[in-house]
Amino acid sequence: MEASNKHVTINLLRKELLYDISNYSFVEGDIMDVDDEHKRHQTIDVCEDGNIDRVTRVLNLGHSEVVELLYPYTKRECADSDTRDNRLESRDVYLVDMYVPETFASSTVELLKNLIHEYLVCRVLADWMSITNPGSKEKWEEKMEDMRGKMRSCVNSRMVRLRRRLSPW
Repeated sequence: MEASNKHVTINLLRKELLYDISNYSFVEGDIMDVDDEHKRHQTIDVCEDGNIDRVTRVLNLGHSEVVELLYPYTKRECADSDTRDNRLESRDVYLVDMYVPETFASSTVELLKNLIHEYLVCRVLADWMSITNPGSKEKWEEKMEDMRGKMRSCVNSRMVRLRRRLSPW
């Protein structure tokens, strides 16, 4: 970390992510054109017992993808000994810890917070719809990719300081 960097933390609350995921999946189930109520019920109950484990794993994966996507600002050295296992880890808060240049705008941090939230919601919904409502999967993947592209744009546009040459004409 350079001395000219500042520390920024984005806290994404699990309960807020689950609230949006539940709302969107309810709408998806409500507008489904099916005679099978069980299929509709499966789509709507994304955050219920049993299903929440899948949601948690996809949220964890999405969070890791975001941290990797923002690598220029989130990179940290590994410890001398770094051991991980695949136990299900449910977090109350998904942290995105960044060291950004002094000139990094607060508005960009706010934009990143909103993009990351939407990305994680869309990430879970794309996965869940692939299981319960395959016709809707592509829509959520497109939204997810749109959020990923916008995050990438934030990172790329802020990496190099622009210098404009002064011209007398």
